[in-house]
Amino acid sequence: MNIETKKNSNMIHPPKKSLSPWAMARRKFIKNKLALTSLLFIIFVAIVSFLAPYITTADVTKINIGQMSLEPSSEHWLGTDKAGRDVFTRLLYGGRISLLVGLSCTLFVIFLGTLIGSVAGYFGGVIDSLLMRFTDLILNLPFLVFVIVINAIFFGKVNGLWVLILVISILSWGGIARIVRSKVLAEKENEYITAAISIGCSPAKIIIKHLLPNIMSTIIVQATITFATMIVAETGLSFLGFGVPQEIPSWGNMLNSAVEPDVLQFKLWIWIPPALMITITILSINFIGEGLKDAFNPKSRR
Repeated sequence: MNIETKKNSNMIHPPKKSLSPWAMARRKFIKNKLALTSLLFIIFVAIVSFLAPYITTADVTKINIGQMSLEPSSEHWLGTDKAGRDVFTRLLYGGRISLLVGLSCTLFVIFLGTLIGSVAGYFGGVIDSLLMRFTDLILNLPFLVFVIVINAIFFGKVNGLWVLILVISILSWGGIARIVRSKVLAEKENEYITAAISIGCSPAKIIIKHLLPNIMSTIIVQATITFATMIVAETGLSFLGFGVPQEIPSWGNMLNSAVEPDVLQFKLWIWIPPALMITITILSINFIGEGLKDAFNPKSRR
């Protein structure tokens, strides 16, 4: 009788399907209010920045001598800069460039680092040694000096913005390559990799279909950290005058005005808005990274 009762109860209430690691990570990330709020903020900033032409009609580059350094008003919500340009408009357009540079550099860095790290970790031996010595060379190059020199050489000859993106990316993939290599070295010792090799799978297929999906969580977390780092790099270089060309508005270029004592002390509306946007954006990206790191950590799951 008890056995029949158990069978009937199992038929009425079938066992719940276990969640996949990705579903568990997604559920845990959504429960992290700080990380979720940060993600929504970044999405909002990206949407507003890329819809800037539809939000404001002010000319982002036109110099208006009669409206130089005006304080915030109903006509100019965040005032005007020392060239008479609307600060709110430049803030929106500057977000487009800063986010574009950060995202583009992140994609290049993740691609190069993942490619070189996975190949080095999988093949080992001489290939691993050569690729890691090349990675050490990249890591030891003086980042700021090389970016300034290469950007100065090609400035005016080709699109300065894309030269900056390429230079930053080429000099920044070393850390990602080392992390991916260490993960691949540990992952390739598992039995499913040995089974894939024994049935004749090609190295490219093993890396793409078996190794990379199992270390993708680490790559995603590193991508968020890299995204924040790339925005900081663009901002710092533009602030020094060696980043995004001055005619293109970016948050870093807007901060470039703060080097003047008069602007820094008495015209706070010119540099505080971009400084706040950079700070909040970087914090939000870091919170997202921490949330993803916690979500993908098996030891933190209940």
